[in-house]
Amino acid sequence: QLQLVESGGGLVQPGGSLRLSCAASGFSLDFYGIGWFRQAPGKEREGVSCISSSGSSTNYADSVKGRFTISRDNAKNTVYLQMNSLKPEDTAVYYCAAGLSITTVQLMCPKSYEYDYWGRGAQVTVSS
Repeated sequence: QLQLVESGGGLVQPGGSLRLSCAASGFSLDFYGIGWFRQAPGKEREGVSCISSSGSSTNYADSVKGRFTISRDNAKNTVYLQMNSLKPEDTAVYYCAAGLSITTVQLMCPKSYEYDYWGRGAQVTVSS
C-alpha cells in the first residue's frame, strides 16, 4: 500500500522548534518532489514549502522563510520540515504530499493538484 505518514507534531511554546517527518512506504521517494501544506481551523489549506526530487531546489512561503527548512534523505525515504521560531499563527495540521512530475521548484511551489499522494496530517500547536 502506497502511503505517506507524517510525524513529529505536537504542542510547543512560541519561539520553540519542531521537526516534522514525512515517511513513505510502498514506494520510493527518489523521483518525487515533496510539498508541505498546512490548514488551520476555518482557513484554506496553504502551501508551506517544497523540495524537488533531487533536493537541488527548495521554496518557501513568505510567512515561513528564514524560519522553516525543508530537506530530504532519500536513503531513509523521508522528507523533513525543520520549524524554528514558531509562532501561534503556525498552528495547523501539516500535510506532506508527493508528486512524480515535480522535478524543479526553483520558481515556485507546485499547486496542491499537482501532487499524487498525501499524508493524513500532523497537528502542530504553538501556544503558551
